[in-house]
Formats: sequence, C-alpha cells, structure tokens
Amino acid sequence: MNKITSYFRESYHELVHKVSWPTWKELQSSTMIVLIATVIITLMVWAMDATSHLVLTQYYKLFQ
Repeated sequence: MNKITSYFRESYHELVHKVSWPTWKELQSSTMIVLIATVIITLMVWAMDATSHLVLTQYYKLFQ
C-alpha cells in the first residue's frame, strides 16, 4: 500500500511542479494549427475519393 501512495504522491508532484503547461495563447495557436491541418487533410482525402470514384465509374462503363 505504501508503494501506491508513493506513486500517487510523486505523480502529483510531477504534474504540479515539473510539467510545463502551455499558456492560453499557445493553446489557442496549437488548436488552430490542428484544425487547419484536419480540414486540409479531409479535403485531400475527399478529393482522392471523388477522383477514384470518377475514374472507376468511367472504367467500368467501358465493359458494359
């Protein structure tokens, strides 16, 4: 039981005193970067899906 108590005490100490938390401005900046990257990657995947659908549809029409 002593090891478990020690673990939680050390974990709390590490989170409070050793971890450097981002400022609100840094957090907002990082969030915007992630959102923009997500939108760009989503658009790229959508474009590839639409292109492959168009190409395969045309390809299959050749054999009907």
